[in-house]
Amino acid sequence: MSAGAHAVSPQPAATASPTPVASPSPSTSATPPPVQERKTLVKYGRHVRQRMDVYWRANDQLIRPVVFMIHGGWWSGGDKAYMKSVTRSYFDLGYVVVNVNYRLSGDARWPAQRDDALEAIATTRRMASEFGLDPNRYAIIGFSAGGHIAASVGTYGNGQPGLRAVVGVSPVISPLTAYSDGGHGATHEQRKLRQAAVALAGGCGPNKCPRIWSSMEVPFHASYGDAPMLSVHSAREFVPPYQSELLRESLAVYGIDMSVRAYPGRYHSSPLFREPGVAETIQSWVIGHLAY
Repeated sequence: MSAGAHAVSPQPAATASPTPVASPSPSTSATPPPVQERKTLVKYGRHVRQRMDVYWRANDQLIRPVVFMIHGGWWSGGDKAYMKSVTRSYFDLGYVVVNVNYRLSGDARWPAQRDDALEAIATTRRMASEFGLDPNRYAIIGFSAGGHIAASVGTYGNGQPGLRAVVGVSPVISPLTAYSDGGHGATHEQRKLRQAAVALAGGCGPNKCPRIWSSMEVPFHASYGDAPMLSVHSAREFVPPYQSELLRESLAVYGIDMSVRAYPGRYHSSPLFREPGVAETIQSWVIGHLAY
């Protein structure tokens, strides 16, 4: 994969040319150019954080499904640069991969982060012919706070066109639960997550700003058109599996499948992803849901 970013407007991926009925001689027969790996920086908004890296293949003869990556960082930090390794792993599986940055809680309060993810997806789908991707076959993988954003996209409205699967690695599914868990007697991480959720709501607690907190609470927005989901947690991490179980119960009402996997230990987000078998489990699940 090339290290440098290309211009905002990438060159269209080559399409197959019709095979001629006859060639004058072997020396004049056309040979397709080799497939080339590309990384293109795309702006999907005016803010400096509204950027995404698209990993694609020029001169490709295939129309490929897409995997979107959404980084974590307490909604207040993190960057797509931290996702290069997992991005590469899904590119090597044969997908077009889109690694997304979004406005942080210090830039704008919720739902700006969900809006950014939705706009990044919409922009990518509009550029389908340029990147050789299938706009109707994509998955989203989010880590921690990014898992919250991914799940919020998965339950937005009555489903998103083309969205086949959502994966959360230690996703914060229920900010209200995180707020409650971060009260008296909480661990340092639980208190930090409570503060981060308040910052995401613009510095306003759930009692003063119930409408914003309701919008942040993923289980409240389950509906018939939502995508299947997979959540993975450590059994004793500070974002407990119980949060995802709340969403699984809400989705079950509408017949939407959700799997919640709990692994031993306390690892959260990327360290959990690196535990034996976790990445492979997620890959198998994504591959199955992006297949025709």
